[in-house]
Amino acid sequence: MVGIAVGAFVLFKVFSPAQAELKPGETAPAQSKAGSAQAGASAPVPVTATTARQQSMPVWVDAQGTVTPRNYVSVMPRVAGLLQSVDFREGQMVKAGQLLATIDPRPFRIQVEQAQGQLLRDQAQLSGAESDLERYETLLKQDSISGQQVEDQRATVAQLKGAVAADKAALDNAQLQMEWTRITAPGSGIVGLRQVDVGNMVGTSGAIGGGAGALSGAQSTAPPIVTIAQLQPITVTFPIAQVQLPAILERMRGAELPVQAWDQRRAAQLDSGKVIAVDNQVNVATGTVLIKAEFTNQHMALFPNQFVNVRLLLDTLGSAVVVPSAAIAMGASGNYVYVIDDGNKVAVRPVTPGASDKDYTAIISGLKAGERVVTDGLDRLKDGSIVQIVAQYGSNNSDPAGRPKDDKPDSARRGPHQRDANR
Repeated sequence: MVGIAVGAFVLFKVFSPAQAELKPGETAPAQSKAGSAQAGASAPVPVTATTARQQSMPVWVDAQGTVTPRNYVSVMPRVAGLLQSVDFREGQMVKAGQLLATIDPRPFRIQVEQAQGQLLRDQAQLSGAESDLERYETLLKQDSISGQQVEDQRATVAQLKGAVAADKAALDNAQLQMEWTRITAPGSGIVGLRQVDVGNMVGTSGAIGGGAGALSGAQSTAPPIVTIAQLQPITVTFPIAQVQLPAILERMRGAELPVQAWDQRRAAQLDSGKVIAVDNQVNVATGTVLIKAEFTNQHMALFPNQFVNVRLLLDTLGSAVVVPSAAIAMGASGNYVYVIDDGNKVAVRPVTPGASDKDYTAIISGLKAGERVVTDGLDRLKDGSIVQIVAQYGSNNSDPAGRPKDDKPDSARRGPHQRDANR
């Protein structure tokens, strides 16, 4: 009987419910979990925040542009002949007047000599005719010669004067043709690839034979000797919407409009310049107007036909309420921010955003300078939520708890906040 009683006692201890061993005042494990969940529901939401501040805000017009050389020249021969020499290197920077190539000058030198001989002959004839005219006029005064003979001699002198003038023009033309056998750069810039080799015949329409830069075989279009692109300064053309044109024209009347050229990824600024011209018509197909800007291109960062991102500084707001762009969300009723009060409670505040510059946006209405707004963690909030500010916007440790470990802000993962504020 004693053994049976001991066994029953052991079984009771092993299989008895857990609450039998709880101390007075403790609750069951299931009730503890429910209490934890209830406490977590009312815990503050960790967020990153910042304070709206008042500062100047530039107003930029962003566009996509194409780099164009200030001048682009196809160097064509002005006389026909045998290409005797090429005096440039491909890709070389040349100056205006620099020798680029030479055409065989010997045929043109002969033409010069012929023109000189013709001029000397006619000048000699003119000199003799003028002497005869002077003698005839003396005899006419002595009534020793007829007046008709004197008039004929005067006509002969005038005719020879015309011949001498024509000979001088022919000589000037022959000398000019000879000068054109030296092909020089019409302007400064960088030469392109060589289109014709030494030994080819060239004409006034281009190179008759092919070259290192041309395809082999017959050419349907005669290539130039070379092309020259002026890169310093250089220009960029870009379209802007026609609705922005009045503001741009108004600003151009009083001051220069600064322009920046950025690379394709908008990661590096290539150069800065100014607007120099606006096209004279609107493109009816796209509703845009072409703008031309000029850049010094001192470091040769811009190259013809290069694609660049253009930023035109249209205006600067002297005093604007500015917040990080990440603080602005969009819901069914429009743009809004979460404003934090003194008790760390958030409220949905509709706002009207204005100009943006980099990561910041000006607020036209709905927010005052000095008010605190949430910049990260918006997707976990609703109107009336209690928040805990774990970091200020822009600090190195601004990573509130619960954000995925991809080092990207909410806006980078989700794009613009597109959620209803009253969910």
